[in-house]
Amino acid sequence: MSETLAKYIPEHAVKPVFDLIVANQVHLKIVNERQTRHGDYRRGPSGKHEITVNASLNKYRFLITLIHEIAHLVAFEKFGRNIKPHGNEWKFTFQRLMVPFIRPEIFPGQILPLLARHFKNPSASSDTDTTLSLALKQYDTDSDKNYVFEIPFGSVFKIKNGKVFKKLAVRTKRFECIEISSGKTYLFNPNAEVEVIH
Repeated sequence: MSETLAKYIPEHAVKPVFDLIVANQVHLKIVNERQTRHGDYRRGPSGKHEITVNASLNKYRFLITLIHEIAHLVAFEKFGRNIKPHGNEWKFTFQRLMVPFIRPEIFPGQILPLLARHFKNPSASSDTDTTLSLALKQYDTDSDKNYVFEIPFGSVFKIKNGKVFKKLAVRTKRFECIEISSGKTYLFNPNAEVEVIH
């Protein structure tokens, strides 16, 4: 298991992550990319703790996602199953589990202050923290992706399901885009990943 982990997370994180997996009896599945989420946690019918993480994530995002999911498991075990999935108990647990990893041996220097800021009050997804998300994106191998907030107004782009849109305007925190085939207007989060059509 630790040899497998070494392919997906920074070298100095392997042993402490392996110890967390063993201590919490996690059944970890590394899966091909799902469109909607980086990872998830569920308690299987047999009571086993199952965590899945997308194989396509870069090693820093993979590590954050895995700790995020372990934090769900630990928070449910400690505070009961009735807590909110991303409520205060989870935030506290995620902070506590993540702090030992926020070190220069594990994360690049430029990301450390962004992580420190993010983990003062972690959100349900690190993708909603635009600065952190962009900093992590530099380490992705798939560089033809853009975030919707980065592309110029009037750009035509495709999303993962193949639908094509044109970026029109900004509304508070989201971007108004029109679907070319139907003429319907949709709102996109700033960090929606899109492929620009030239």
